[in-house]
Order: sequence, then structure tokens, then C-alpha cells
Amino acid sequence: MTPKIKICGMQQPENIRAVAAFHPDYMGFIFYQKSPRFVGNLDPAIVKLLPNTICKVGVFVNESTENILATAFKYHLNAIQLHGDESPNMCEAIRKEGLEVIKAFRVATTADLQATGLYQHACDFLLFDTKTPLFGGSGQKYNWNVLQSYNGRIPFFLSGGIGASDITRLLAFHHPLLHAVDVNSRFETSPGEKDVMALTHFINELKH
Repeated sequence: MTPKIKICGMQQPENIRAVAAFHPDYMGFIFYQKSPRFVGNLDPAIVKLLPNTICKVGVFVNESTENILATAFKYHLNAIQLHGDESPNMCEAIRKEGLEVIKAFRVATTADLQATGLYQHACDFLLFDTKTPLFGGSGQKYNWNVLQSYNGRIPFFLSGGIGASDITRLLAFHHPLLHAVDVNSRFETSPGEKDVMALTHFINELKH
């Protein structure tokens, strides 16, 4: 089955509309102030008016449940991606409010997958990103073969410096729980500004 597509780090209104025009499955908005792709003063109406076919994801790092829920309501988000040290209990509390929860894990070796066991009943999806000292996306790659050791219950997003040059590698990667491919910085002309033509070509290659 062809994985779904998540385009993360959206920031500029016109760019958001342009990317939305080719209907990615997920669109991510970063609410972590230390990120160069922080949404800043983005008008919530821009997000609200996106097509209902696009799942609107808010990305947070070690934020309080109260602030996450308030932001989700303000921006009409459908899902929450937690990229910090959030507990399973926090994930469950957010899910109880009707939001999908994606919990990110930083991966370098199979040992890094052990922590996912505590989250199997607390989240809707996991996201596997490159392990670095910093929170959030790094634009760096890792060895996806590590993920063949993942034998959990819930599906995952594949992330970590994925760019146009990875299409062959993506088509060759198979895992029964692969749900979506998450792309961000490798498709930018500047932080938060996506290259629409490059994304269009990438999605067409991946889905055909």
C-alpha cells in the first residue's frame, strides 16, 4: 500500500494554500518557538479553511496539555504531534479530547524502539525521526533498516531528512505498519517555505 504524505513546517499563508492545492494527507504546523518553522502569528483562519481531506497537525515539544488543547481549538487542528518527553498519560488525555495523537521517537539503533512499548495504547501513531541532541526535525537521515525491529501494534510515520533523492529508497522500504512519509526541510527554498514543484514531483513519483 502506498504510504500517505505529511508535509510539515508550513508557515506562510500563500505557500500553505499552494501546497494544499495538491491535497497532501497531512499538513503540519509547528508550535515550538525554538523552531525556525514556528508558525508565529499565522492567522488561524488560514488553517481552518484548509480542505477537510487534509488532516491538520499541530507539532509541540514539552508543552502543557492545557496549552496544546487551547491551540488545537484556536487553529481547528485534527491531530497533535508530540516531539518531546511527553508521557503516555499526557497522550491519553489529549486523545480523550477527540484529537489524534502522533508521538515522535528519535531513533539510531534498535534499542531506541524499546520506549515505544509504553505508548502502544496511548497514541494513534508513532513517528520515527533521526536521533539528535535537539528536539524537532534535524533534516538528517538514519538507517531505516533499524525499523524492521519495530513489532508494535500501532502504525508509524517515517521521517528524518527525506528529500527528492530518496524516492528509490522509499519505494524499496517495506514495513506492514508504515502509515505515512513525513517531509519538511529537504523541500524548502527557505525555512517554512516549501518548493511546490519539487513536492508535486515527489508525490507523483511516490504514488505512481
